[in-house]
Amino acid sequence: MANAEHTGRPAEAFGATDAGAARARLSAARLGLWMIAAILAVRQLAVVLSTPRGERLTYLETWIGPDGVLHVTGSLYDSTRFTGTPFGGLVLKPLTRAAEQALGWGWTFGTLLLVVALGLVAARALPQPVNRRTSLLAAPVAVSLLMLSLPVRNTLWLGQTSIIPVLLVLLGCFAVRGEKASGVLIGLAAALQPTVLLFAPLLWFTGRRRAALSAGVTFAVSTAAAWAAMPHDSYTYWVHHMAGAGLGGQADALANQSLHGALLRLGMTGPLEIGVFLVLGVAVAALGLRRAVRYAHDGQLLLAVAVTGCAAIAVSPTTWQHQLLWVLLAVVGRVGKRASDRYVWPVAVLLVMTLPAKMMLPNMAVVYPLRDNVVLLAALAAATVIPFLSRTSPHYRAPIPTEYAPPVPALAPSPDGPGGTPGRRLPLLPFLRRVLTRPNLLLELLLLRVTYAAYQQVRLAATGGSNSAGRARAEEHGREVLSLERFLHIDIEHAINHAVVKVDWIRNFFDFYYESFHFVVPLTVLGVLYWRRPVDYRWARSSLGFATLLALVGFWLYPLAPPRLLPGLGIIDTVHGVQDFSKPDYGTLTALTNQYAAMPSLHFGWSLWCGLVIAIVAPKWWMKALGLLHPFFTVSAIVATGNHWVLDAVGGATVVGAGFGLSYVFQGPRARTVTAAAAGVSSSVPVPEKDRTPS
Repeated sequence: MANAEHTGRPAEAFGATDAGAARARLSAARLGLWMIAAILAVRQLAVVLSTPRGERLTYLETWIGPDGVLHVTGSLYDSTRFTGTPFGGLVLKPLTRAAEQALGWGWTFGTLLLVVALGLVAARALPQPVNRRTSLLAAPVAVSLLMLSLPVRNTLWLGQTSIIPVLLVLLGCFAVRGEKASGVLIGLAAALQPTVLLFAPLLWFTGRRRAALSAGVTFAVSTAAAWAAMPHDSYTYWVHHMAGAGLGGQADALANQSLHGALLRLGMTGPLEIGVFLVLGVAVAALGLRRAVRYAHDGQLLLAVAVTGCAAIAVSPTTWQHQLLWVLLAVVGRVGKRASDRYVWPVAVLLVMTLPAKMMLPNMAVVYPLRDNVVLLAALAAATVIPFLSRTSPHYRAPIPTEYAPPVPALAPSPDGPGGTPGRRLPLLPFLRRVLTRPNLLLELLLLRVTYAAYQQVRLAATGGSNSAGRARAEEHGREVLSLERFLHIDIEHAINHAVVKVDWIRNFFDFYYESFHFVVPLTVLGVLYWRRPVDYRWARSSLGFATLLALVGFWLYPLAPPRLLPGLGIIDTVHGVQDFSKPDYGTLTALTNQYAAMPSLHFGWSLWCGLVIAIVAPKWWMKALGLLHPFFTVSAIVATGNHWVLDAVGGATVVGAGFGLSYVFQGPRARTVTAAAAGVSSSVPVPEKDRTPS
């Protein structure tokens, strides 16, 4: 108030100014999010419309092309390519009169409009109370997530009708007035996707009995009309194929993410499989409906709709990828009492619904059952086991907050600081500040796996592949590195390599070390830190992530042939065997790695990171010394086996040092350093006993 009087401006003016600034920031954020959604939509359009006409909207052409199933005089299901219900075929019949190209364009843009409508309805259906900021930003976020999801991308590519049933259900539950109209929309959705009829008991048990009856009657009338118009097709769909099972592909195909498909993939067949499927289906439907009714009574109707849709996915004989949008809607559920746990479920759902299953789980036979059914498992989890919080829970809106380390003065004080106090503090990115609690293990493992899968893809795609131009560029860079090493008198690769080859036990030792410890040691260090020193784990993990990101930039900008792949040098490849330089693709030893991603050396970089972390956090001197031996043996191995130049190791050390530096600048010092530095300014943040290191 004194400031207001001093300036001659009333306090209300400052409040109005702050409110105006907040509205401006909110408008800018909303505009930015809508721009992201528009960019994603344009990208999807470009992908579809830039493909050859014969490959674009292949399923739509299957319907209405010159030889499409909607044109033939026989059954819709003669080719087994049409997977919709007979009612769906009846609805689509009039489309055959439209020009194929015009229908393709209309279908593409119409699909985008349906996605936008679906996002708007879902955003308006968020459980109350929702503040104004959330309500304004939710719509573009929802549309963007839908655009990125595999079901929508599949719909744009193949011309499926999966969005319509979901939109009809949401409109029936949240948009239209009157129970009869609501039931009609849901009944039409069930006529297109039969297991959507599960929403009728949801309506019944939540007190909307007139809507439930209307949905059942609409479904029955629509199905009967299709049966009267196409009796043979109706018999084929409902009886011969058991509600569409086996249409559009084999029921045990990976694309069928239902209990029936999972049981078939596990090797169960015949009456036993049908019996198990029916028992499990009834159990999932009953439990899912029970949970959905509870969430609906709790005021979380959108979550109830998502849970019911997830149950419908599981109990359907066939649920193809384009019919899985219900799982994405389950992202609205809140799970976890702690703020740090609140992100696990939404992150898991978004990854499952946007990334291929191979990026979620490693390519190991033991995890194939999980990887092959990852979307089904997410749907089952949402329908039956995920403990979504009730709105009456004190943690629903106010989870247990995360404990952060206080900021510390930066090394270079700003002259603007009052009283000599530095005016700038670390971290420079406040949202990345140091956390003093252990991260959620499931979320951590999930993100580590996806990050590494993305790292593999970027590394493989880096310039300098097996094509002739990339090979020539990488070899030219190899000669540049060799020339620089000769100038510096450190070109020791050939001498060490040939000396090691002459002694079998040394050669075998370095081969084993090169192949065995690259992943084992970093993962072990991360695991020990997570369990024993969670605060140091976050610091170490972030530093390693920054270093690896910088290395990817190096792989991309400077593809480099290692010594073993440089013709004429005479290096003996002790690990991979003799290279045939006469073959154009000799450098691509496998389809999973880029052999020219040598600068910087992450073999040495990761080992140096391990050694430094152990040297910093280990309580005993011998532990520190043992940790520092790892980078020494690693640099010896990469040079002796001919897999890296000496300067590659220098590059690896550089990115590791930069990784620690970026972690310091963006996130601030290690938590113990933060606490010690802040002790003179404010009360120190307590560190758990097992995280304290003797001085």
